[in-house]
Amino acid sequence: MKKKLGTILQYLFFFCLGFFFVWMSVKGINNKKWQDIKDSLEHARYWLIVPVFAILILSHYTRALRWRLLMESIGYHPDKANTFFAVMIGYLANAGVPRMGEVLKCTVLARYEKIPADKLVGTIILERLIDALTLFIVFGITLLIQPDLYGQITKQIFTSPEDEPVKNISGLLLLLIIFGIIFILIAVWMIRKKKNFRDLLTSFRKIASRIWMGLSAIQHLKKRGQFLLLTLLLWSLYLSGGWLGFQALQETQQYGIREAFTVLSAGSIGMIVAPGGIGGYALFIEGTMMIYGLQQSIATAFGWLLWISQTVIILVVGLLSFILLPWYNKKRNAQQVVVVNSENT
Repeated sequence: MKKKLGTILQYLFFFCLGFFFVWMSVKGINNKKWQDIKDSLEHARYWLIVPVFAILILSHYTRALRWRLLMESIGYHPDKANTFFAVMIGYLANAGVPRMGEVLKCTVLARYEKIPADKLVGTIILERLIDALTLFIVFGITLLIQPDLYGQITKQIFTSPEDEPVKNISGLLLLLIIFGIIFILIAVWMIRKKKNFRDLLTSFRKIASRIWMGLSAIQHLKKRGQFLLLTLLLWSLYLSGGWLGFQALQETQQYGIREAFTVLSAGSIGMIVAPGGIGGYALFIEGTMMIYGLQQSIATAFGWLLWISQTVIILVVGLLSFILLPWYNKKRNAQQVVVVNSENT
């Protein structure tokens, strides 16, 4: 009972956080700014939706192929279509319930491909570790090609409007605040779980050991080159989707690859902090684009436009995958029966 209550409270927290981000994103928009958004969207190049949707679908299919390579390393060879359907169903579930998608896509694929679900969970953990490492590399590239970006972000977030002057927060103070929050959370966890420092160190060692075990599993891949190529393709598609999004609005057409890297970095964080990225994605993109001098109303419109494009794909293709999965496997099984019967005769 306590576990269920904790799970419900956790989901409520994430949803409230998402709606808080939505409020943060639109709270400063007055009637004039709403009109600016309307005017900008009226002149948007909506035909770009087609290539953007194609890029997004291709990125999801690339992720499915990469996940399939991880399964091949443990001796399983699932059907490509089933793997893609499972990935999209997982995305669909994550849009509503955080982390539910990871469990559901393992369950779905285990059912249709007769693969033990616990082994699939291991591949998911490894995939997430690789994505986290890749995201850190993206952050590094973003800061490398824009050395002053950190200072601009800090100024954008912690500098108040001119009519509400507040002393700026330095980067050092920001780091101290972050470490302070982490320290408080750890202290609360230790008190609640009745843990001492030895238990804390043991927990850190276990986490580090699992991370290392997950990363070291890459050496068992038979197609490491193909795996790295798919990873590069996946994140390149994410990057190109953001760049192509710039071309949709007249006010953002002057931005290029440098800004696309920043959008990719900020958007990735936004997708993590809220279920399906609701509110968080648009808010982070809005703040990012304002760093580059884009007015708030257009930055807000741009952030929501990108989020809606991704969400529509997940909802439409996810629902289609949910419908097509049993039909595809029924047809597939029937074909296999015909093949077996013809071989026996």
